[in-house]
Order: sequence, then structure tokens, then C-alpha cells
Amino acid sequence: MSARIIDGKTIGADLRGRIADAVHRLRRDRGVVPGIAVVLVGENPASEVYVRTKSKAVAEAGMHAFDHKLAANSSEAELLSLIAKLNANTDVSGILVQLPLPKQINAQKIIAAIDAAKDVDGFHPLNVGRLASGLPALVPCTPMGCVLLAKSVHESLAGFEAVVIGRSNIVGKPVAQLLLAENATVTIAHSKTSDLPAVCRRADLLVAAIGRAEMVRGSWVKPGATVIDVGINRVPVDGGKSRIVGDVAYAEAAEIAGAITPVPGGVGPMTIACLLLNTLRASCAQNALPEPKL
Repeated sequence: MSARIIDGKTIGADLRGRIADAVHRLRRDRGVVPGIAVVLVGENPASEVYVRTKSKAVAEAGMHAFDHKLAANSSEAELLSLIAKLNANTDVSGILVQLPLPKQINAQKIIAAIDAAKDVDGFHPLNVGRLASGLPALVPCTPMGCVLLAKSVHESLAGFEAVVIGRSNIVGKPVAQLLLAENATVTIAHSKTSDLPAVCRRADLLVAAIGRAEMVRGSWVKPGATVIDVGINRVPVDGGKSRIVGDVAYAEAAEIAGAITPVPGGVGPMTIACLLLNTLRASCAQNALPEPKL
């Protein structure tokens, strides 16, 4: 069997195009332009690249971008002061503080300080609680992207046995909640799970978000299953260089699975598209407008 490749670049680009159309209509018909503030503290190279990518996508969608960069030695009070100003700024629909933060800043305190209605990362405790309760919420972008990719293959996930490897607050737990909302039967597996390969082999839908390069082998995959690989791991290759791989041994799994996301080019592009979608939804809610039609 040779798996269908789930092309996150193409699917993400299509979603971004539909969001841009919705933003254009919102500007034309209502005079409303969504805006997102991205806050970067310090000079983490990976974060800087990611922030530039986000800012470019925001501009292409026709949204306003408000970029803020603070020095690495900035105090927690300085960042909290900036967030308070962004919360009060009606031009800002969404606020994203790039993680990780320097050690002198408590990330949970910062996340809780963001207005939950502008929490386009979906990390605020209020949004986390609403998601767990099955209520409307801004939800984390990567988990949302995972579900959209799975639904690009399957019209419905109802009745699927889904296994999520990883229990982080950023991916594992919220993607499990979203899959429950899709009426899948969900198991959250992790490093302490007994006989993890056997648990994975039960899955019609396998979401790997454990953060270990190529840990999930082809023999762990149920024949015909859909595999969503969230992992981004840099591994060395000859000549002192490196390459990016996922949490799944792709070549092996692609021979067994029915559909699989590549790394790169799978979940990553969907994360940014879903950030734009959250910003659009937040803007409409803040202006008492109906959910945008894409």
C-alpha cells in the first residue's frame, strides 16, 4: 500500500485564500479590518523566522499586523503593560505572544493576562475550559489544523478510533477534545502508556505529537489508517548538516497507512492558516457580526 499524501501546503493555501476573501468582504461591507498583534521577546532565531512567516501571512490575508519586539532582558511587568495596551486597542482583534519566553517571565501569567476574546492561540484558561466543556471557543491552531487535515480525507470522523500520542496543553489535550467533538472515540497515549505500539495499531486516526524523531514506526500503524504527524525534529546528516523529520518514520508508515502528512509540508502550514481563521472569527465576534462564511 502507498499512502495518500495529505498536502498541508495546498490545503493551507486554499484556506488562507478563502480567509482573504472573507476579510475583503468584511472591509468592503462593514468597514472592519481584523488585526493581530504578535509579540516577540528576545532573539530566538527559530521564533524570529516563525514570526516573520506569520506577519507575511497576515499581510497577504489583508489583515493589519501589529508587531512588537521586546529585548530579552525585558521584565514581566513590561510585557504585562504591553498586553494591557493591546487588550484595550480596538484595532487589535487577536494577540499572540510567541513562546518560549525568557526565564524571568512566567508564561502562564502572560497567557492569562491576554483578553480571552483576543486569545488567538487558544491558550487562555477560559478558552481551554470552554473547549473541554464543548462550548464555542478560540482553540489552539495546530490541533485545529490536525482535525482539518483529517477531514480533508474523511468527510466525517464519527465512530473513528483515534489515538493521540502526546498529552501537552498545546497539542495533545486540545486535539483530543476536538476529536471528541467530532464524535471519535479518543485515547490519549504517552511515554508511560503500556505497550504503546499495540495501542497505536488500534487507531483509524493516529496523531503523533510526542516530540521524538521518527519514534512511531511503520509497524505501529494500522493498515489503511490516517496518520497526522505533528512532530518537527532536526536530526544530523552527513557533512555536519541536518534535516527536519517528524515523529513518524515516514517511509515505513507511508507503506502501511491509507493517508499521511509529510514533514515538512503537512501540519505546519495549517497552523498559520488557522491562526488567521481565529483572528477573523475573533474580529467578527468583537464587532457583533455573524461567523464568517468561507
